Amino acid sequence: MNGYYRLLAAFLLGGATVSGFAPFYFYPVPIVTLALLALLWRQSKTPLQAAVTGFVFGMGLFGAGVTWLYISLHDFGHMAPPQAILALIVLCAYLSLFPALAGGITAYQYVRASWAWPGMVAALWALMEWLRGTLFTGFPWLTIGYSQAPDSPLAGFAPVIGVYGLSLLLMLSAAWLACWLENRQNRRFWLWLGSIWLVGFGLQQIHWTQPEGEPVTVSLLQGNIPQNKKWVPEHLTTTMRTYVRLVQESPSRLIVTPEISFPLYYEQAPRDYLELLAEHARSRQGDVLVGLVERSPVDGGYYNTMFSFGSSPEQSYRKYHLVPFGEYIPLKSVFGWVIDVLHIPLSDFSRGRLDQQPLNLAGQQVAINICYEDVFGEEIIMQLPQASLLVNVSNDAWFGRSIGPRQHLQISQMRALETGRYMLRATNTGVTAIIDERGRVLEQLEMFTTAGLHSTAQGFGGATPYVRFGNSLVFALIGLLLLAGCLAAFSGRHKTL
Repeated sequence: MNGYYRLLAAFLLGGATVSGFAPFYFYPVPIVTLALLALLWRQSKTPLQAAVTGFVFGMGLFGAGVTWLYISLHDFGHMAPPQAILALIVLCAYLSLFPALAGGITAYQYVRASWAWPGMVAALWALMEWLRGTLFTGFPWLTIGYSQAPDSPLAGFAPVIGVYGLSLLLMLSAAWLACWLENRQNRRFWLWLGSIWLVGFGLQQIHWTQPEGEPVTVSLLQGNIPQNKKWVPEHLTTTMRTYVRLVQESPSRLIVTPEISFPLYYEQAPRDYLELLAEHARSRQGDVLVGLVERSPVDGGYYNTMFSFGSSPEQSYRKYHLVPFGEYIPLKSVFGWVIDVLHIPLSDFSRGRLDQQPLNLAGQQVAINICYEDVFGEEIIMQLPQASLLVNVSNDAWFGRSIGPRQHLQISQMRALETGRYMLRATNTGVTAIIDERGRVLEQLEMFTTAGLHSTAQGFGGATPYVRFGNSLVFALIGLLLLAGCLAAFSGRHKTL
């Protein structure tokens, strides 16, 4: 294939892969696009050519998949259009380095010619995705395994090996398909591919966790406060009236407001107002979760915090995993100027502790995660198996009317699958939803409406293999596949695919 056509094909394949994610949920698409990418890698003349192909695929994937960042940077961060576009291009280029590295390694002749090549491709892809989700605090958005939640047969593996394990199995399936496309007389690849998907379907029939106690009534509140008015002092009274009305209309024991529902420091919040919320919760023998900014009296730092008020003693959870350049400035001596460019309120939060425990609310053990934190599955499971419910509070108004909030919903669906727990999402503008332990959205509010979602949620006990072992199992698989690939590559056993 001509070099220009190769790069165009890689870019279009990357863009098409986005249709595998929410809101489209066409989960078979990534198998095909990754298989064609793997085929391009196999046909590359040099590792550099394969690396460039992987890089361009990444630019298509991330360029189409995270365009909502422009809304955050320009519409709400007030960054000039050229600056916002440049920042988006730089981010996509950085993220594209990971598929580029995977492609470059797998195109070496000794690796490409060995019988273990599909396993090497899968292991390197999963390892690169893990690195992308870890380095510099990580950006695991559009990890390819998310595309399989919740309906794909591969989703049956989520409670065992997590989202990176799904990425590994998805890429393994794609690599086998690529080998078949290259040599259609060899049908064993279809046997192996079918076996993986059949096992996944079987795992979907297993209930790893068990219902615990009676269902609890829940109200998830969506204030629909416009992002451009949220931090305007003159709009504060309207915001507080909106939420007190939504709370008082809630008939449930557990009431949840979104992330920083009131743009106030906890110390500044009117005591009579908080007591009004608490009194309503007590009248239902329950509790209300309220998002506020908390200022430390010790060092003056401030935290993105959820406070509980009501029948239980007052408790709180401080956000641990902060968004770089959105909630804190890394290497402030180098990047401190970003604060003046972005104009994002409270863009230098302090970090809460990683070892925080679930809150005892409304008869449930509630594991809270705030906004971006639910992208990090191995951090979520640190509150398990003690927690009976997961709660994510967010403000996806930063994404505007884009695909971003739906992608975030799918990430929460994966966390529910991995942990075998209900995930309750309370967001400012949507998607506010109740997700069951199988990753299915049971109920949701229409986006950009002011309303409460009133329903019930079932607490669960027990532990999935992923809760017990985290990413250890997928690392073991990656290690075994890489070891097999290295042994095959250097043992002289080539040309056997």
